[in-house]
Amino acid sequence: MGGQACILYGAAEFSRDIDLVILIDDENLAALQNALKELQAEPIAVPPFSRENLERGHSCHFRALDPQCYGLRIDVMAKMRGVAAFDELYARRTTVTTKDGSLEIDLLSLPDLVRAKKTQRDKDWPMIRRLVEVDYFTSQSSNSDQRDQQLAFWFAELRTAGLLIELSSKNPEIARQHARARPAVRAALDSSNEDVVKELALEESVERDLDRVYWEGLKRELEEFRRTIRKN
Repeated sequence: MGGQACILYGAAEFSRDIDLVILIDDENLAALQNALKELQAEPIAVPPFSRENLERGHSCHFRALDPQCYGLRIDVMAKMRGVAAFDELYARRTTVTTKDGSLEIDLLSLPDLVRAKKTQRDKDWPMIRRLVEVDYFTSQSSNSDQRDQQLAFWFAELRTAGLLIELSSKNPEIARQHARARPAVRAALDSSNEDVVKELALEESVERDLDRVYWEGLKRELEEFRRTIRKN
């Protein structure tokens, strides 16, 4: 997940770290700790790495000291706001293979990555737009089931007013179905670029507020971790 996944989906983003979403069970946490040990990764910042903190929604942070990846930051999460549980994420993951065929990399599916990016951070919203645009321009399936899934994804997530109007114009019946749940599509059916832009801005504002509320309690816990560290 995160910037490295965006790069692999073709929406280039310069990223100095790697973000991982993991399954929480004893065997998998032990495997993760062994991998971190191999990378000579040390914990940085708060909270402390623990099953409980991951289950509460915190991200745990590490810095690799192994010479082959010296300085690489590794952020680990197990749950995210508005995103399904790990089992569902893994079932619909995307797997890419390196050019030499030596390595398979599991990514969040594109819809799940887009949902995970709906945060209060300014940099995430242009990336959502680029991710969906790249998919819109490059993923034109001839399979009817896959095509239906693509249309549903674009109607739900396109954040480019002109493209949403174009999509609605080409698929008016499907657009009317999605307009009931998304006012931006309703505006797109009317070919009102100004109204689409307004609705997209409102969507973003709502998601940013939801993310702020989600993190309020977690931030208070982080402050408590910091106070404990300073006290000790």
